[in-house]
Amino acid sequence: MGASGRWKLAKRRIRDTMLPELNLNHASEDDVTHPPQPARRKPGFAPVLAGVVVLMFASLSTTLAQTARTRHASTIAARPALTAPVRAFGTPNAPIKLEVFSDYQCPVCRNFYEGTLRSLMATYIPQGKVYLVHHDFPLPMHQYSYQAARWANAAAEIGKFEDVEAALYDNQAAWSTDGNIEKFVQGAMSPADFKKVQKLMAGCEPNSHTCAIDEIINADIALGRQIPVQGTPTYVITSKGQKYPAGSGNVSWDIMRQFFDSLLSQ
Repeated sequence: MGASGRWKLAKRRIRDTMLPELNLNHASEDDVTHPPQPARRKPGFAPVLAGVVVLMFASLSTTLAQTARTRHASTIAARPALTAPVRAFGTPNAPIKLEVFSDYQCPVCRNFYEGTLRSLMATYIPQGKVYLVHHDFPLPMHQYSYQAARWANAAAEIGKFEDVEAALYDNQAAWSTDGNIEKFVQGAMSPADFKKVQKLMAGCEPNSHTCAIDEIINADIALGRQIPVQGTPTYVITSKGQKYPAGSGNVSWDIMRQFFDSLLSQ
């Protein structure tokens, strides 16, 4: 084969290889005797579209995740740092220590608070005889009790625990029906204090898992399980280094006072 033939063969090979890829259908002198090879099928539109959609979804997912992380970080940065909240009454060195595990939505807890603890807080606590410590133990059967504990602990952070605890028990029948706890918390303090509590409640919406206050509540629950708490209210009494078996249920102020007097007389 001469040079001319080899060149024609080379051009035909180039044409057969490249032109179908580029979808060019130009005729040449060789097309008369050597018809072009069938053009390769171009990639279908559906696979290309599917690939584009996958890439777009991956990009969108990444963007949404980054946005969520940014918002979460902003919420944490805006929320004041939590300290150990004061949920106790009296002096820690009192001869009797009374620890109470309670649920704000529990009717028996409300009766115990209204009929016994309030009398205790008006007499033996200011007299230095008893040191009262509150622990949260919200029961799963009560829909709004955990959220109520969040509000009470947020209030405790700014020194308003006593006011909010009273408001929650006094209005238990109202907020237990619709979960509108915020209304009664707001009514228990000044507007300025309520704004502080709202900041502490950032990320603490119902069913939220980003609430920093939950660490305080869950620590109380873990402590209660060690006793173990099997119902609310449960109370543990310690006097002169001796811890007595836990009691549970409602007990009148007269009976509790008699028991305290017997401890104080020893």
